[in-house]
Amino acid sequence: MALTRKSAPGFKFATVGALLLTGLLGLASAVARSLARPQPATTLDCGTVKSAILGRDVNVCVDLPADYSSSAARRYPALYCLHGLFENEQSWADRGGKDIFDGLVSSGSIGPYLLVLPDGGRSFYVNSYDGRERYEDFFVQELIPAIDKKYRTIPQVAERGIGGTSMGGYGALHLAMRHADVFGSASAQSAALLPNLPHPVPTEGRWGFYARVLQAPFGNPLNESWWDANNPLKLAEDTERFAHLKLYFDCGDQDRYGFNEGAAALDKILTEKGFSHEYHLRAGGHGWSYLGDYMKYALEFHWKSFSTAER
Repeated sequence: MALTRKSAPGFKFATVGALLLTGLLGLASAVARSLARPQPATTLDCGTVKSAILGRDVNVCVDLPADYSSSAARRYPALYCLHGLFENEQSWADRGGKDIFDGLVSSGSIGPYLLVLPDGGRSFYVNSYDGRERYEDFFVQELIPAIDKKYRTIPQVAERGIGGTSMGGYGALHLAMRHADVFGSASAQSAALLPNLPHPVPTEGRWGFYARVLQAPFGNPLNESWWDANNPLKLAEDTERFAHLKLYFDCGDQDRYGFNEGAAALDKILTEKGFSHEYHLRAGGHGWSYLGDYMKYALEFHWKSFSTAER
């Protein structure tokens, strides 16, 4: 009996300890299951921005973080994402960009930020040579203030980025280099970069078709001086204008338009100027098959670039 009385407290302690351990293991398992569970998806909010400069409404979608409605006091960095030629503000979601974005957030690779998707038409995001389509002025003077007013952005240069693909990559580089007081980071994937206009300008086939598309923003006939004034490869010669800019760009080594040559030229210019940037020539072509593999790197780049984003 004495042995039994001496053993009983130890037995009870062991039993309680085992129960506590079981409970802790159960709690840890529940937390692990919670963390592994897919996080709520972002929410696409689409509408229009009224433009006095363009004389019309412009369609815009904003992809909002999953906690945007429930975190009423929280403010977020913003990335302006520019579409390619023959696309619009819906293409990013329709072609799989939103799924990539949601996947990165869910996995913890990036944190929450707003993604702004304006319809850029075929503007190349510049003011047209004839002055009829002042898209650049609209973007800087009307779109960004409208977004900052309507949504809980962090209205600071370091917390505002711009990125795009193909025509949108051209636009992102163009706008970031010309408006260093607006954007803190820029990315371009498969950017439509040509060192110079072709001579003679093609009239037949695919390039003849694209040459005609270029007439709206760059003049008919194409105005070489206006092309140079807006061309990121020319703007890159003056890195002092955008000294603070964090810059990422990549392109496929099998780009069907040869934009990989333009990307390599941009890398060469910036390297010779001693300007810090990140450039990658990746295996692949042009379009959404390429973006499906590599868009994540641009989205991660911007998250790392936002200085006050919560980690």
